[in-house]
Order: sequence, then C-alpha cells, then structure tokens
Amino acid sequence: MSQLTHLDERGNARMVDIGEKAVTSRVATAAAEVQMLPETFRLIADGSHKKGDVLAVARVAGIQAAKKCSDLIPLCHPLMLTKVTVDFEMDATTNRVLISATCAVDGKTGVEMEALTAASVAALTIYDMCKAVDRGMVVSNIRVMQKKGGKSGEYIRPEHTEGDY
Repeated sequence: MSQLTHLDERGNARMVDIGEKAVTSRVATAAAEVQMLPETFRLIADGSHKKGDVLAVARVAGIQAAKKCSDLIPLCHPLMLTKVTVDFEMDATTNRVLISATCAVDGKTGVEMEALTAASVAALTIYDMCKAVDRGMVVSNIRVMQKKGGKSGEYIRPEHTEGDY
C-alpha cells in the first residue's frame, strides 16, 4: 500500500479525511528566490520600476494566493487562515530577491501548501512585473523552511547546500 496519503488503496487520488483530527495551532514558513540582472535588481530596490512598487504588489499577490490555495491545488482543504505574511530580503551581492511566506491556522490540517503557494506566487509576480526588462530572471529554490503543530510536530529545514537533493 502507498504511503502517499492522497492515494486510496487502488491508487486513486482522494482528499484526505481530516474529520477525526484535533484542531491545533499550526504555522508554516516557506521560501523562494528570484535571481535577476543587476539593473533589474536596482529598479526593484530603489522603487524606480515604471510599473510601481514591485514588492508591494508581490506581497499582496502572495497573501491572496495563500487564501486561494485550495482553489489551485486540487486536494488541499480550504482553510480559515489566521495569519499570512510575505516578506522580502534584497541580496545585492547575488542580485536576488529572497521571499519568505508564513501562514497560520487553528485547524485540523497543516498550512505548508498555503505558505508554499504564497512564496511561489510572490516570486511569479516579481517575474511578471519585471519581465519586460529582464526575461532571463530565474524563480528557484521554493521550499518549506519550518512547520509547527499537528500530529507530526515540528519540522525545521536542516542547513544544506544547493544540490543536496
């Protein structure tokens, strides 16, 4: 039998039954990165992009995406999120925008997918707003950094080097 919870005994996709699970406080943080040309990085950093404040739009897009996660990922449960934050760090040495998204819920299932969706859509929004000046941007390294709560407990991503997987 498969260890994948979204497959039944015949291998068919299914939404996991969480009816008997306890309501607990759950938090997850995910990250993503957008690498770009130095000129593009400067447009974002100094706010001079002709389309406006790229990071403000990306933040709102990420928050909205977390709220719509179950509409985008077919087997995700709809959640009543209690918190969504999307933050950015500008890494001038590598011309990357580092994205961190945190989601929280008091519920029966985790919020990793909501955090991953928020980080991903924030990255895609940066790409969308800047593609006219830099089509070579790279969205990468989308990952769960941490999760707390639920039966499986706490997970903190171990430090690793690129290419470990």
